[in-house]
Amino acid sequence: MATIPIVVKHQGTKYDVEVDPDSTGDVFKFQLYSLTGVEPERQKILIKGGQVKDDTPMSKFNLQPGQSIMMLGTPGKDGKDVLSRPKEQIKFVEDMTEAEAAQQEGAIPAGLTNLGNTCYLNSTLQTLRAIPELQNALSKYEPQSTAMNTTGLLPPLDLTRQLRDLYKYMSETQEAYVPHAFLTALRSAFPQFAERSRTGAGFAQQDAEEAWSQIVTQLRQKLRVKASPEDAEASFIDKYMSGEFTSELVCDEPAAREGGEQPVVSKETFLKLNCHIDSSTNHLRDGIANGLSEKLEKRSEVLGRDAVYTKTSKISRLPKYLTVHFVRFFWKRETQKKAKIMRKVTFPHELDLVEFCDDKLKSMLVPVRDKVREVRKDEEDIERARKRRKRNGAEDVADIPGGKGAKKDEKKGDKKPSTSADGDVEMGETYKTDAEVDAEREAALLAAKKELHALIDPELAKDDGANQSGLYELRGVVTHQGASADSGHYTAYVKKTAPVDAKTGKRKEEDGKWWWFNDDKVTEVTADKIETLAGGGESHSALILLYRAIPLPSAEGTFE
Repeated sequence: MATIPIVVKHQGTKYDVEVDPDSTGDVFKFQLYSLTGVEPERQKILIKGGQVKDDTPMSKFNLQPGQSIMMLGTPGKDGKDVLSRPKEQIKFVEDMTEAEAAQQEGAIPAGLTNLGNTCYLNSTLQTLRAIPELQNALSKYEPQSTAMNTTGLLPPLDLTRQLRDLYKYMSETQEAYVPHAFLTALRSAFPQFAERSRTGAGFAQQDAEEAWSQIVTQLRQKLRVKASPEDAEASFIDKYMSGEFTSELVCDEPAAREGGEQPVVSKETFLKLNCHIDSSTNHLRDGIANGLSEKLEKRSEVLGRDAVYTKTSKISRLPKYLTVHFVRFFWKRETQKKAKIMRKVTFPHELDLVEFCDDKLKSMLVPVRDKVREVRKDEEDIERARKRRKRNGAEDVADIPGGKGAKKDEKKGDKKPSTSADGDVEMGETYKTDAEVDAEREAALLAAKKELHALIDPELAKDDGANQSGLYELRGVVTHQGASADSGHYTAYVKKTAPVDAKTGKRKEEDGKWWWFNDDKVTEVTADKIETLAGGGESHSALILLYRAIPLPSAEGTFE
């Protein structure tokens, strides 16, 4: 199709432009860029029939030869891109060391070699590595110097130091790493992991949950952190990974209460929530609720004999990182093995634990949680509006003068539209542009985020190792395939973290994908794969879930 000659007016200057009707708005904008120096993203082209969008076909506007249209916008940086030598020398991947390449965006994380039935350990280590605060604390860890004992033998290997070194080596390679030193330290500290196989040569398969618990216990004793130099040291695990129950123990028999026996209230620390599975358990929430109420038998001083008591627990502190354990294994006397409960139990990517908290904590969390959901809805509305405008293209009347867009405030004395000497209609009424509407919505959203931060209870705000909203996002899963804990295969799924923008220093948006760690094999998978880990057979089913408190905005309304 032949080109159409038109006139484009910009800042008092007229430009003759040949428009190809088969091209798109993007091509037309670059034509104007070459003439005016105004970058395409800074152009606002007013034309009868709508606004020119990047993907709008120019044939849509039925342009006539000699027709005049108007362009608004000013060049950025005075229309000139300043070219300068990079401050840092550019380095290509093939010239990088192995450690440098492992730190680049898109690098595949290191797997771990299976040293003979050690998949239980590999999956545990990969999931714990998903906690950045743990890696940071380990990097600063220095073991206390200990001399040889009186027998002249070296003291047991420091498991925490071995974990520090292991994670350091893993961060410097994309190849599978052999965790021999850590495995030796683990078997030295906990001899049960050195048990030999009863069915053949080599070591026996172990339970990943037991390995997780023992490693966390060691870290709780050894790894200390400080919020600031003047603060006292605290256990890393107690700060970031431990919660607190407030429990009430009540005798089931009315005679005890009538005799004056009072409920016993106590507080206890927990390092994981258990999801107990029975015939009625279909969802993680059901299993957690089962675990917070239990029956036990003990002596009643009022009754002078043993009686049945009910212990009911409520959560009075939620940690930043929450471990959830599916209690799938039980001791089967007939086979002398830990048998597996195959029942399917679904679990969410976002977990709300507010209902399981005591009244005091609940009163702190509910306002924040509800505001989080309100802010998310606003964000979704803004994004939906942007997509709708992009989809509608030039047909979006919100930006067309005289259309049904957002009209700016006008005064009663405004004049009616008049005609200029060259025949163009001068606009009397003005409407808000996409940019102006977006700016208003973004400002309102920023104010809502600041309000959200202000809702955080001061007591909770001081505890940066606690969850301040009651909401968690799933970050890691340890899975088991097989019929018993002493056999089968363990793997781990860890959600990919967003890379850091080299220019701004801020993290980009996550792509929602996951890494699947199958010993030395590391594969990228979509979130749909996580949905298949609910169980229901001998295939891979979730055994341990690692949740992280959702991030909340700062006082400025921004996220780190």
